[in-house]
Amino acid sequence: MSKSIHTRRAHRSRTLVSGHGASPVSRHGLARALSKLGVCSRSQAAAMVVAGRVDVNGHTERNPERPTDAKHERITVDGVDVRAATRTYIVLNKPRGIVVSADDERGRATVYGLLEGADLPWLGPVGRLDKASEGLLLLSNDTVWAARITDPAAKLEKTYHVQVAGIPDAATLVAMRTGVADAGEKLAARSANLLRAGGKNAWLEVILDEGRNRHIRRLLAALGFEVLRLVRVAIGPLALGDLAKGDWRVLSEHEVELLGGGDPEK
Repeated sequence: MSKSIHTRRAHRSRTLVSGHGASPVSRHGLARALSKLGVCSRSQAAAMVVAGRVDVNGHTERNPERPTDAKHERITVDGVDVRAATRTYIVLNKPRGIVVSADDERGRATVYGLLEGADLPWLGPVGRLDKASEGLLLLSNDTVWAARITDPAAKLEKTYHVQVAGIPDAATLVAMRTGVADAGEKLAARSANLLRAGGKNAWLEVILDEGRNRHIRRLLAALGFEVLRLVRVAIGPLALGDLAKGDWRVLSEHEVELLGGGDPEK
């Protein structure tokens, strides 16, 4: 499969998005309704509403929280009827130095540049990887599925291979599992094991079942170790496998179910 995605609003047809999928049930705020339809992120939808680009039943709405029933009301963006996008789920092998963002104010390369040109609907990242990190990244327009995966209560394990300067001893690995205090937070790994060691550095396998900001880097720094590389190799049962750096593929239905159950309203 070729590298690529169009970004947010790059792909236009006479309808804003193509495909099928279920409209949300009950009433949601207008921005949330657009997000649940898979048109764009909630923050992007709110900005479009405030800018006067969204009409409901022929009337321009500027309140992102305006209660809306997308199943029975006509919503247009820039005069184009909004239809529910086909639920799409992909996995990408993010290279180091790429930003996980739709737009970057500093003009840095983003993951959407790797996806440019593909005939896909808008997709949002499921979770995050910072610029210096690499490996498995999920993207989808199914916001309910994404929320289940990123919910801290789900305790979904994420596996990383981490190269550090120096050779951590057994006591360091125990401390990683026991946890350390940093900036008022307790940081701990579900599992931490030595994969291999050379003369000046080592590779660790670290498993988290929670995700605080720069969790692994802060944990290791508190124990006196600098992270040289950090690669996410699995989320739950989904492994990165042999997917080449910078490439992506669509998840199978089975993989979608294993990770988060898919869209219950399909």
